[in-house]
Amino acid sequence: MDKIIIKDLKLYAYHGVNPEEKTEGQNFVIDIECKADLSESCMSDDVNDTVNYAHIIKLIRKVFTAEKYDLIEKAAQVVADAILENFDMIKKVKVKLMKPEAPVKADFGYVAVEIKRER
Repeated sequence: MDKIIIKDLKLYAYHGVNPEEKTEGQNFVIDIECKADLSESCMSDDVNDTVNYAHIIKLIRKVFTAEKYDLIEKAAQVVADAILENFDMIKKVKVKLMKPEAPVKADFGYVAVEIKRER
């Protein structure tokens, strides 16, 4: 199956267990991998025969910032659900949600969750 990949989408949101995370917010980074049959668009060269990645990004931005969640697990699930609900062509989605500024006293690149969902 073919893939549409969105890598390192940077969004600012208010997710986290700590109260300051919900008031001050922080940066998040999202990687998305959508599996779909892209054979028709490969032949037609017509954007109407594919899933427009700009539309995926717009949707992610909307649903990811609409609410405040305690867990990044929940935020990732909301993103995966929205993609599958809004784009019939997408059969499977993988969401990796990274929190590079998590309030943990340690030297790290990021903490993350990765979920895979399918129809």
